[in-house]
Amino acid sequence: MKERLAWILWPAFLVAVPGVGVVFSLFDPAEMDWPWGLAPARLAAYTLGFLFLWLLGACSSALTCLLSLSPYERDRCTLAPPTRPAGCPKRSPDL
Repeated sequence: MKERLAWILWPAFLVAVPGVGVVFSLFDPAEMDWPWGLAPARLAAYTLGFLFLWLLGACSSALTCLLSLSPYERDRCTLAPPTRPAGCPKRSPDL
């Protein structure tokens, strides 16, 4: 689990860092028209932009990890046979 989390968060971080550099070299947060007149400070805008891009990259990496799973990894039941829910076809120990 920790390994997959690293597979998701580390590439997302590596994409977010230059992404923030590109976005905020094109747009100055102090000169933008913010909705409802809520203009955050520059540092807050940079932080929110970084977190948004990191989340966007993490979603992309998580989808890649999900799509790379084999059917066995995706569909296996991690519960022991006696603790599986009633009606589960794999509840009997001989399966």
